[in-house]
Amino acid sequence: MTRQSPTDLRILHAVRLLGFADDTAIATRAAASPDEVAEWLRTGEGQGWVQQFAFADLRGWSLSETGKAENERRLAEERAEADPERRIEEVYREFLPLNARLLKACTDWQMKPGTDGRLTTNRHEDKGWDEQVLEELRLLSEELDPLVGRLRGVLARFAGYDLRFERAWSRARAGETEWVDKSDVDSCHRVWFQLHEDLVATLGVDRSEEGRVGAG
Repeated sequence: MTRQSPTDLRILHAVRLLGFADDTAIATRAAASPDEVAEWLRTGEGQGWVQQFAFADLRGWSLSETGKAENERRLAEERAEADPERRIEEVYREFLPLNARLLKACTDWQMKPGTDGRLTTNRHEDKGWDEQVLEELRLLSEELDPLVGRLRGVLARFAGYDLRFERAWSRARAGETEWVDKSDVDSCHRVWFQLHEDLVATLGVDRSEEGRVGAG
């Protein structure tokens, strides 16, 4: 049976996944009420887990190093109880080759060979080139679906990545080019990045040693 993460962990983890976000975005990502988020952020700030920053007219929260350590401690405890069969690790291993393909697709969306063979900015004037990238993203969306299904079968908080990725792809396919790789919308790249971060945080993987999880 899938495990439901407690609200306080979902909020803490949402701050981790979003990187920098306001109360509303954290509440949405954590599936928590604004009051629950506000109360937890006050507590988290007092514990030194989160810090509030302001950039021009933007104001939001980020994890401190102490908060990151607390997040990973809580995630490790949760995983030990919910996933003794190490099913999340199995999915992560299958995810890594897809991740390499996603990164290449996003690079191809941003850059393409010019007439002299050198890479140049993709201005999305070559419909054939863009169509190849969008088709690869469609295939990745199909392959992502069963992986997310297996993840949410262990921890409910993994639900939704597949649907978000598919929605982003659909908007990109309809001509909204920013929905492939921009960070200020819930683009294919942003959704994928958050899932990747979710996996490495849950498993306690050092990104510099990625691919070696569970080795030995």
